Amino acid sequence: MLNFKHILTAILVLAGLKAWCNTPGDTIRLSLQQVVEMAKRNSISAKQATTVRETKYWEWRSFRSNYQPQLALSGILPGYNKTYTQIVQPNGTILFQPVHNDNSSLALNFSQSITATGGTIFGTTSMQRFDDFDRHNTLYNGVPYGIGYSQPLFQFNQLKWDKKIEPLKYNESKQAYIESQEKIAITVAGYFFDLLLAQVNLHVAELNLTNTQNILKVANLKFELGKISKNEILQLELEQLNAKKDVGTAQRDMEIATLNLRSYTGQEGTEKIALDVPEIVADISVSTDKVLAEALENRSDAIAFVRRLAEAKRDVAKAKGQNGLVATLNANLGFSNSATNIPDVYRSPQDQQVVQLQFSLPILDWGRSRSRVKTAEANEQFTNYAVEQDKQTFKQQIVTQVTLFNMMKNQMLLTGKADTIAAEKYQIAKDRYLLGDLSITDLSISFKENDQAKRDYVASLRDFWSAYYQLRYLSLYDFEKKQKITYK
Repeated sequence: MLNFKHILTAILVLAGLKAWCNTPGDTIRLSLQQVVEMAKRNSISAKQATTVRETKYWEWRSFRSNYQPQLALSGILPGYNKTYTQIVQPNGTILFQPVHNDNSSLALNFSQSITATGGTIFGTTSMQRFDDFDRHNTLYNGVPYGIGYSQPLFQFNQLKWDKKIEPLKYNESKQAYIESQEKIAITVAGYFFDLLLAQVNLHVAELNLTNTQNILKVANLKFELGKISKNEILQLELEQLNAKKDVGTAQRDMEIATLNLRSYTGQEGTEKIALDVPEIVADISVSTDKVLAEALENRSDAIAFVRRLAEAKRDVAKAKGQNGLVATLNANLGFSNSATNIPDVYRSPQDQQVVQLQFSLPILDWGRSRSRVKTAEANEQFTNYAVEQDKQTFKQQIVTQVTLFNMMKNQMLLTGKADTIAAEKYQIAKDRYLLGDLSITDLSISFKENDQAKRDYVASLRDFWSAYYQLRYLSLYDFEKKQKITYK
């Protein structure tokens, strides 16, 4: 259970840090959450993730269309032809005769795939018109209707396996999109704390410069009264020069950090940015079992484990389907007729039937088919081992991250308390020096301890929020709202 005094101390430290960040009216103030949302909307990474999601969606739509009825209109309109063509004569010689005709056709075709068998049922109706311009006659040939069925035998059923694998790939892509959003949060949080630390460093440097200048004024009076040595004056002057250098360095670092944050979040404008110090979220409770359960349910990696095993089994089935006898049974029936006009085509049409069995059987392939099957089986075994290893790594990563997060939460409270103590110690040291009860060396040490304590606290905040967003990424679960993370 968290110590209430530590929480109160940390809150007071936060209030002090926020006071450092007071800025003029031409400056926009941003919280960590606002920066994260801004990056998720405007960053190039967010736009790339959205594009990938749309691509995967249309791939999914394309896959689903393979299982829907297909209707197509095809034809040749017109089929005009005026040329010379070779004609074989009764005696076997060839003469080139003029040809002047129009051979146009139109067909409406229907097809429907059968997932369970891999076959296809189809239907057609067509009309053909032939105009002989040299002899001034017209003929029609048509198929009022025809239906058929094509069934591969002893072959790999692509439709059946796609129906198992493609939904996994689509669900994987949806979760991968959510992960990309959370990865943006991790990245932009780093830029956020780079700028926050730069702003804290600048404020500390400016405060140190002001304090050093004030102390130097008092020291000069003491020196004139003979109460301190010239060496102390020189030491304070050196501290003042170092403080000025620190201010310049901090200003440079802040400009660079501001540019990096603005560039990543896609923010335009020339206003200065001032960041609010993130508040402590002390009531977040994270357990390994909860994070692991959510990760196995939500992460794209968990779906990918199942998909990779299914793809390995599919490859084995495909290799076996291409091994040995490959045959296709085609059957169709319908009616057809020819006439000098369209209505006569549909009067008393003649029935037609076609049955074909096409096959291919290797007689001698020198072990090629068997090698393909063995290769696919070996790859399947390798995939099983690889997936098992990846599952263990996946679980270990989560266990490590949960442990790290809980450590960072405790560390943040400790550094907050240390910062408060260092600030009090620095104030006491400054007052004692002004009263002549402390050496310049001890005052300098107190300066450095106070500065380092403030930087350590901001660093601990960074570690905490980085670990928090990493947990969100690994589990796709919002531990503050206690719900799964989703995006429209």
